Amino acid sequence: MACNPTILRQVPLFALLDDDETEVLAGQVEVKSFAPRQRIYKMGEPGGKAYVMVTGGVRLTTIDEDHQEVVVDEPAPGEFFGFASMLEQTPHQTTAVAQVETTCIEVDRHDISVLLERKPHAGMDMLTVLGRQFHASQQLVRLRAARNANEVIEEKETVGERIADTVASFGGSWTFIILFGVVLVTYSSTNIWLGHRAWDPYPFILLNLFLSMLAAIQAPVIMMSQNRQDKKDRLRSELDFDVNRRAEAEIQALSHKINLIGDKIGDVEDLLRK
Repeated sequence: MACNPTILRQVPLFALLDDDETEVLAGQVEVKSFAPRQRIYKMGEPGGKAYVMVTGGVRLTTIDEDHQEVVVDEPAPGEFFGFASMLEQTPHQTTAVAQVETTCIEVDRHDISVLLERKPHAGMDMLTVLGRQFHASQQLVRLRAARNANEVIEEKETVGERIADTVASFGGSWTFIILFGVVLVTYSSTNIWLGHRAWDPYPFILLNLFLSMLAAIQAPVIMMSQNRQDKKDRLRSELDFDVNRRAEAEIQALSHKINLIGDKIGDVEDLLRK
């Protein structure tokens, strides 16, 4: 559907254009309408088109290495999405789905070239859009980095592993040491005081048997807990590595996109000087 110039004037990115430039751009771009839950584009599809939100709502999502859907952005009216893939002519890195009845302006590289030739300062608005996407990616990395290694392990732990952790935690506490000391003193004192009537006279053979049994049971339980602690430490290291790798990839990709915009603006400025 042809674009009405009035719609373009409602978009902040095109608000700087005068009437003639708006008319020219309106004749090039198209207005697209999407129904609720309709997919605008899918991750991996060719990124030949970008979109500007006019009305409605769109959610951009991606799939992380854990095969979980992650919300990357929810553009506000007047904001671009799919812009970087359109400039690079690379497949889309996200999936865009309309959340409600949505109207968007469809733009391609040629439309952007005409815009920059007629209004070079509009390039700064595009850089602002990419800057917002950069901040959104940083926020995404921070949220993904907030995963708790203990919570991740607890999702998969068994009842036996929980018991092992509880026993090891109690056995290594001052509560256990004091309680165990009181029991030993009470047991020994009682048998000494009873004399020949004692059920376990000195040298407390029955008590030694109980202590040996307790040590035989407690030792493997503590080792199980130590192995679980090693798993937690290893998982923390893996999460740190994943976060650093995601951050590096996002920063490199966004820096490349910003450089492309800067080069495009420079080329247009050179043409205008000539």
